[in-house]
Amino acid sequence: MTKLGIAIALFAGVSCLSAEAQTVSVMVLDEAGAQTVLQAARTSAQQRNAPSAIAVVDPAGDLLAFERMDDVRPASAELAIQKARTAARLQRPTAEIEDNIDQGRIAFVTAEIVALRGGMPVQVNGQTVGAVGVAGLSKETDTEIAKAAAAVLSSSANTLPHK
Repeated sequence: MTKLGIAIALFAGVSCLSAEAQTVSVMVLDEAGAQTVLQAARTSAQQRNAPSAIAVVDPAGDLLAFERMDDVRPASAELAIQKARTAARLQRPTAEIEDNIDQGRIAFVTAEIVALRGGMPVQVNGQTVGAVGVAGLSKETDTEIAKAAAAVLSSSANTLPHK
């Protein structure tokens, strides 16, 4: 067999390897999980008498669920979505990013992210499955509501594995 024939045979053999070996299993929020997080945020906001805009996103930052409660400023809607998107994509609370900027890491300012408190990743078994963003009365209240909502699935099975 010629060198070209051997090369073609090797390429064909490698190309036929199982696609399963080349993929990873990822867990993401499904509709039920997103609604559970949204409801937990709504309940937490109502308990604090803190009307809020609440956004729930998947790990890529795409919107899954949203609610804007009565008496919330219109700009809060977009802020909630952006906070959730930032927390999902960076897989950490937006409060950490705001703190980093306050401590001089100004490179974050040039990134297209919202570095305001109130975004929290939703994690199941240590894996980020989405995020929640809250915008309403104050950064402290937004953070408390987001934390409460993100924690609701920490030991729940309201997610679906996707490949």
